[in-house]
Amino acid sequence: MYFSEQLIIIVILTTLIGSYLINNTADFLNLKNLKQPLPEEFNDHYNNKKYSDSQNYLKANTKFGFITSSFDLAIILVFWFSGGFQAIDSVVRSFNFGSIVSGLFFTGILLVLKLLISMPFSIYSTFVIEEKFGFNKTTPILFVTDLIKSIVLSAVLGGLLLSLILGFLEFGGRFAWIMCWAVSTIFLLIVQYIVPTWIMPLFNKFTPLEDGPLKEAILNYAKSIDFSLSNIFVMDGSKRSSKSNAFFAGFGKNKRIVLFDTLIKEQSIEELVSVLAHEMGHFKKRHILKRMLLGIFQMGFIFYLISIFISHEGLFHAFFMKEVSIYAGLIFFGMLYSPIDLFISILFQISSRKDEYEADQFAAKTIQDSRPLINALKKLSAHNLSNLTPHPFYVFLNYSHPPVLERINTLKSL
Repeated sequence: MYFSEQLIIIVILTTLIGSYLINNTADFLNLKNLKQPLPEEFNDHYNNKKYSDSQNYLKANTKFGFITSSFDLAIILVFWFSGGFQAIDSVVRSFNFGSIVSGLFFTGILLVLKLLISMPFSIYSTFVIEEKFGFNKTTPILFVTDLIKSIVLSAVLGGLLLSLILGFLEFGGRFAWIMCWAVSTIFLLIVQYIVPTWIMPLFNKFTPLEDGPLKEAILNYAKSIDFSLSNIFVMDGSKRSSKSNAFFAGFGKNKRIVLFDTLIKEQSIEELVSVLAHEMGHFKKRHILKRMLLGIFQMGFIFYLISIFISHEGLFHAFFMKEVSIYAGLIFFGMLYSPIDLFISILFQISSRKDEYEADQFAAKTIQDSRPLINALKKLSAHNLSNLTPHPFYVFLNYSHPPVLERINTLKSL
């Protein structure tokens, strides 16, 4: 199968510019929707100032997102058409490393450049926007410490996986994509297993929920739905942000329910149990397993396509490369794959929103009352300054959860 370099350039350019225009159109429509008045459902949790703050928070993030996405697009295009990939490849090849080590250096340099370029934007988002609206609790020292830990983890875990993939693609023959698929799947499962006990504690402190009415209520509910649960933890989310959340992590004996300390301060026992009932609903409805299996099948599909395009000369000519290499081919394929990835991500978002409705219904039916979850959703929305009136097109593109008002109306109809 042959694709000319001109066709590849057109496909990638169309995707980059098209995605930029589509996303910014969705942002524009989302801002226009802010003209809607406060939904009556939230009169008991929002006053005029709170609602105005939530709108201004969305405006600030949207405008900042436009600047960031515009800058990113400009940098990618300038770097691409000025021969940046070839320049880095020439530097890497001058050291005469083997193909795998060269691939690690090539990818590492690109990631470091991306990190340096995005750093000012990350700092501004954290210490200006989040600070302005009262969310930021991150200190400069914590910001730097998190960054260093993330880099080390990415280098160790990502470097290990990338080395295996490069080795299989280089020497694995016609079935290399299957080997890559298998090792990536094993790697994913191992990481999912160790994340709660090894990786997450590197960034946050997890304290077992102390004995008392809340723990007793959670355990009683878990028992009522035959949910094996011994690990309930409180995470010190307040050291980075005042926002609230709860989540389910891990599987097997390492699975755990995690509550932000900020969430416990804001919600009643009944509301907290309803939030956790929602999270347990994802497990009982096999949503977590489904998402993992879909992700694994998607990886297999990607590696199969990689096996077709990885050494395609037109792909390298499109990026002004003088020599073909497995490691550069992976980067270029990622850009070529973008249209498919956009389509699949939209399908995943649709599936995720359906799962959220199911988890809400599971919580309401097993508790036999939808009011605690409705109240919890209202409090979370107010506390996190959520957008109460998102535009449907923006939801279609970006929301993994249904808009909170739709969730509440669905719960009230049960």
